Amino acid sequence: MSVGRFIPPAFLITVCMLVLGFYAWTARPGMRQLYDITNPADAYYNQLVQGFRSGQLNLKREVPPGLAKLADPYDPAANISYRAGGLHDISYYKNKLYLYFGVTPAIVLFWPYAALTGHYLFHKQAVAIFCSVGFLASVALLGGLRRRYFPESRPWVAAACALALGLSTCVPLLLQRPEVYEVSISCAYAMVMLALGCIWRALHDPARPGWWLAGASLAYGLAVGARPNLLFGAVILLVPVIRACLSSPGGDKRQRLAMARMLAAAVVPISFVGLGLMLYNYLRFDSPFEFGQHYQLVANNQHERPHVFGLNNLWFNFRVYFLQPIQWGGSFPFVNGIKVPPPPAGNLGVEDPLGILPNIPLVWMALAAPLAWQKRTAEDRSTLRWLIMALVVLFAVSALTIGLFAGACGRYQVDFVPALVLLALCGVLGLERALAVNLPWRHVARCIWVAALLFSVVVSLLTSVNLHAKERYTAGVDKVSMGQPEEAILCFEQALRIKPDFPEAHSNLGSVLADIPGRLPEAISEYEAALRIKPDFAEVHYNLGLALAKTPGRLPDAIAEYEAAIRMKPDFAKAHCNLANLLATVPGREADAISEYEAALRIKPDFQEAHTNLGVILTSIPGRLPEAVKHFEAALQLAPDSPEARDNLRMAREALEKSPDASGDH
Repeated sequence: MSVGRFIPPAFLITVCMLVLGFYAWTARPGMRQLYDITNPADAYYNQLVQGFRSGQLNLKREVPPGLAKLADPYDPAANISYRAGGLHDISYYKNKLYLYFGVTPAIVLFWPYAALTGHYLFHKQAVAIFCSVGFLASVALLGGLRRRYFPESRPWVAAACALALGLSTCVPLLLQRPEVYEVSISCAYAMVMLALGCIWRALHDPARPGWWLAGASLAYGLAVGARPNLLFGAVILLVPVIRACLSSPGGDKRQRLAMARMLAAAVVPISFVGLGLMLYNYLRFDSPFEFGQHYQLVANNQHERPHVFGLNNLWFNFRVYFLQPIQWGGSFPFVNGIKVPPPPAGNLGVEDPLGILPNIPLVWMALAAPLAWQKRTAEDRSTLRWLIMALVVLFAVSALTIGLFAGACGRYQVDFVPALVLLALCGVLGLERALAVNLPWRHVARCIWVAALLFSVVVSLLTSVNLHAKERYTAGVDKVSMGQPEEAILCFEQALRIKPDFPEAHSNLGSVLADIPGRLPEAISEYEAALRIKPDFAEVHYNLGLALAKTPGRLPDAIAEYEAAIRMKPDFAKAHCNLANLLATVPGREADAISEYEAALRIKPDFQEAHTNLGVILTSIPGRLPEAVKHFEAALQLAPDSPEARDNLRMAREALEKSPDASGDH
């Protein structure tokens, strides 16, 4: 057998290099990091590594003194300042800070890298590394499958399969915001692909099946250490054991001993990892089954939410993960995500999921996977069946577990979509083989699966671009909150260069520009651009009204914008109040102004500004001083330290005492 047979074709290597280059480029240095950190040592996983190196399981980070003094440190309203200061999604227990996210990335990458180099990795670099390892492992697995069972398939088919494994598995979407969340998911993806590769070898290496199975068990155990929800998929480790038992029922003593060794190889390493995780959890949270979720400092009080998995989430998650088509737009990048149906009660949120069946149609080729074992020898047929069964079980169990969770995120789909894509590619190879002697139908089949592949890749890449624009937009929002307007402007402009029809980016850019002297005309242009894209954007109509009110000669236009905001959002109290402020300056429209103030107060009875301004306008209307006094009194109750509120009330009472409206009480 020639060595040349094992040298991948040049264009397969080219495809792999392009995919890896895309991963590295996506996680480039310009990507936003949590809390805008510039020193990788401050990243969560590196703080955990620093804790390990200091002989502790908690982060190498001091607990803010005020956090421990809170009556309920898990109350989102009480701990918001600490979360904003760098503790978001950190677990707090017994005055120590812990990392809820899986420990495996720290053990297999962050700690070794720091020990060997003396430096630290950014989260984004770790995500790119893990995604690359997972991709290469899946390519190697499919390459071994193709060489052994489909040697007649053309080299370009192998390259097409590699392209699918790199760009149709939701991994590119994961890379658009490579943060602490994505670190654990990408690590689990890499470990699962390595485990599948070891299972493949265990099925095909009769001399050392136990060693390969032990490797699969260790790799899958590490995957569980990164993503505990993958635990139930560990049943695939039994596939080589069950196949060996069924192929040699009964057997002699030596065969039974070999079976026992295989079973031990499948069970012992992952059990060892599992016991280690349980001990790790017990030492941190006094419970072997607590990973820290109930002690997270997040926007939802997890301490009071013991159940985040439930059957009530399953149908909703199935729709968003599998059924919802992408929404197409008329300008680049042409995609706007899916339309999210109403979530069930208690849902934790929805973040950029992608309906797989309509948007990644390549996965439909999984239905052709049984063709892979047609017209084979009994041994080959058995091996392929068990391998494909392992992929089916891994996909189904992982998807079901995530489907039960009370939240839907596109990044979670990396837990199950790669297995489904591998199944689909088994179907592609089986279809190629089944139609090898029927050229007309083979051409038809090729056109179908190639078209499905190209559509899947294009949707994945366009969705990645769309998510990248959203990431730059979010970075701009972060810069605004940190008081960095110039940096925020750059981020919003970057988002708009990628996605010109991005109304929220136009709106926020306009808001930043409106606060900079001399840039109000630019702000108005951005608001108008946002409304051309999204005419029913009530908040933008309101902001445009604010900007136009400051522009000489644009008072009627400002009034029209406030009125538009109210039409689209009738309970918009601030719009009612600001509209009243403008109407009060227009001769003859005092009654309209009063009506708008009253509408604002019906919506928001504690609206201090509306009480004050309504009181002011009522003082100028004969016979309405008593009402004015009541509104000034309400304003003072809402702002007892306000000199303006006290002065307004004092002057109104004095005027009332001198007026004919004064009653005997005055």
